[in-house]
Amino acid sequence: MTANETPPMATPRVAAGALFLNDEGHVLLVRPSYKNHWDIPGGYVEPGESPRAACVREVEEELGLSAPVGSMLLVDWAPADNEGDKLLFIFDGGSLTAEQESGIRFADGELLECRYVPAEALGQYGPSRLARRIRTAIVARSEGGSAYAEHGSAII
Repeated sequence: MTANETPPMATPRVAAGALFLNDEGHVLLVRPSYKNHWDIPGGYVEPGESPRAACVREVEEELGLSAPVGSMLLVDWAPADNEGDKLLFIFDGGSLTAEQESGIRFADGELLECRYVPAEALGQYGPSRLARRIRTAIVARSEGGSAYAEHGSAII
């Protein structure tokens, strides 16, 4: 390599989502119109935007909510064959009040519905690595910390 060459660097896609839990500890999932599976509210980070800011923006765009987004619970390195490297962030959305839940509006048309799902049933709503990712974030939240994962599984 010459002095003018730069070494190859990863340029992952970056996305961020919010983990909302109800009083029973069930996860709020959304059903996007453009995917074959359910997911948590969130989406891709735009150029110049932080992952946390993207999470706040996506929750507002998708659900019509200005919900407070708390600390980062998880960063997951999750490359996909058809999309390349990805870094996925999950932030703590806390619990929605009854008023917030009744105010959910699918503002931008990307979502068809939402529902709370028990953590043990997540595999029925999406890919196994998504279920692992969400469960890892739930554990981090319950322990008051954060986690690093690869393909949804925590790396210690």
